[in-house]
Amino acid sequence: MSAERPILPPVRLPAEAELAREALAAPLFVRAVKLARWAGPDARVGAGGELVEAQLPAAAEHLGLSADEDGAAYASEAWRLAVDTGLLDVTDPEDGEHPDGTEDEAEGTVTAGENLALLTSGSPQDVLSIWLDGLDAVHADATAPVLDDFADLVGEDGSIDFDALDWDPEAEAEFLDGVLGNLYLLTLADNGAGDGPVPLPALAASMIVPDDMGEPTDDILEQVSEAMMRLDDQFRLLEPIGIVEYQPVDEALMVEEGETADASAGADEEDVTRYGMVRLTPLGLYGVRARMLEAGVDAPAVGDLAGKGADALLDGIAHYPEAAARAEIQLWLAGRGAEGTVPAAAELLAAARGTDEGAPLRRLHCQQALALAGAEAEPAVRAVLGDQELGGLARVWLAEHGASDVPAPTETMIFWLAIDTIAAQLDADGELDELQGLIEGLSAQHSGFFDEVWRVDHPATADVLEAMGRLHSDKKAAKDARKAAFKARSRAGAEEERA
Repeated sequence: MSAERPILPPVRLPAEAELAREALAAPLFVRAVKLARWAGPDARVGAGGELVEAQLPAAAEHLGLSADEDGAAYASEAWRLAVDTGLLDVTDPEDGEHPDGTEDEAEGTVTAGENLALLTSGSPQDVLSIWLDGLDAVHADATAPVLDDFADLVGEDGSIDFDALDWDPEAEAEFLDGVLGNLYLLTLADNGAGDGPVPLPALAASMIVPDDMGEPTDDILEQVSEAMMRLDDQFRLLEPIGIVEYQPVDEALMVEEGETADASAGADEEDVTRYGMVRLTPLGLYGVRARMLEAGVDAPAVGDLAGKGADALLDGIAHYPEAAARAEIQLWLAGRGAEGTVPAAAELLAAARGTDEGAPLRRLHCQQALALAGAEAEPAVRAVLGDQELGGLARVWLAEHGASDVPAPTETMIFWLAIDTIAAQLDADGELDELQGLIEGLSAQHSGFFDEVWRVDHPATADVLEAMGRLHSDKKAAKDARKAAFKARSRAGAEEERA
C-alpha cells in the first residue's frame, strides 16, 4: 500500500529556543510579565480575577502607557493574560462588611504564580507551553461575542440573556481556526515560497465562497465583507500575542463602525492592501500547528522523523516536497553520527525493499538518502549488488561515486530499474514535463524497449506501460507502450490462473 499522503505539507520551524525568545518578546506577553512582577500584596482583584478599576491607572503607568481609557484597557488585557497563563494566582474574593452594616465590593488577593519563575528558570519548552496558554486565552477573546449594547442584554433581575446574542461559541472558534488553518496552508505553499502577507479578502473568501462557484453572488459577497470585518477585529486582537503580522483594514473604507463601504466607493481597487494584509510569523506557525495537533490534525514538521527507524523515515517523506524531504533525511543521518553511516545505509536499504505499491517511491528516497550519506556508505551499498530489487540502485550509486569494480547490470535488471524508477515518479506526482522526459529518455536508451519490457517481473509493469502510452509524445512509441501494457496484463493474468 502506498504511504498515506499528509493533509498538510511539513513545516520547518526554528529551534525551540528561538521560538521561546519570540514568545517572550510578544508585546502582550511582555506587558503581562511586567504586571505579574509588579503586582504586590496591595493589588486588589474583583470577582472575575480582574484588577480593580481604581488600580488600572497605576498598572498602565508601570507599563509606560497613558492613564487614559486606552492605557487602562491595555493594562486590563495584560492583567487577564497574566492570570490566564498562571503568572499570577488569584484567590477568590470574600464579601466584607463595614461596622455600619454596609458591604464592601467583593475583592480578592493575588500572588505570583509558579509559571512566573519558569520564564527565567525553565526550559524553552516551558516558556512555549505558557505562551500557548496565552494564545488559547487570546483566541477565546477573539471569538467572544461583539456586544454593541450590553445594557440591552441585561434583564430586570440582573441576569444576562445569552440567547439574544445569537452567538455560537463552537461555530465562532471553528471559523477562526479554519481561517488560521488556511493561512497556515498558504504560508507553506510552494515549499514555503508563499510566506508573504495574504490579503484579508482572499482569506475571508477562502472560508465563504464555494470552490465550484464561478462569479460570487451578491449574498456571498456580503458574507465575505462581514467576515472581513470580523477577521479585522480578531487579527487586531491576535497580533499582540505574536502569531501574526497584521496591516488592518483602512478605516477610510468604513461607513460606520461594523460596516464597510462598497469596494468601488472612493477606493483604489488596485490597492488590495487597503483591505487588510495578514502574515503568520514563525511563532504563529508553531502556535497554529500546536492547536491543529491538539485537534487531531496531521500537521507534520521537519524533524519529526529524526529519531525513528528508516522504514518510518522513507514512508514519512514519501510525499514531502523535495526540500523538506532533503532536510528530514539530513536530520535523520545527523542523529546517527559519522560512525553510524554504514549501519544507517544498511537500514535504509532494508527499508527500501518490498513489492507493495509504495515500494518504488521508498527506493527513490532511499537513493536520495544514500546520496546525502556520502561515500562512507559504500560497504552497505556493495552488500546489495546481487539483490534483485536493490542491485540496480546500488550500481547507479556506485557509478555516481566513481567506484571501481562495479559489475555490469543484466538486461533484466536494467528493465526492472526503468519500471521501478517510472513507478516511483508516477507515485510522487512530479512535474509532467519532467516525467515525460524521463519516460522518453529511458525508452530511447534501449532498442526494442517495448518488445522486452513487458516481461519484467515487477508489480507495476502494466501500470507503468499504460502511463508511457498516455505520456509519450511519439505516437508510434505510445502505441507500442499500450501494446506492451496489454501483454503485461495478459501475462500477469495467466500467472495468477496458474497460481
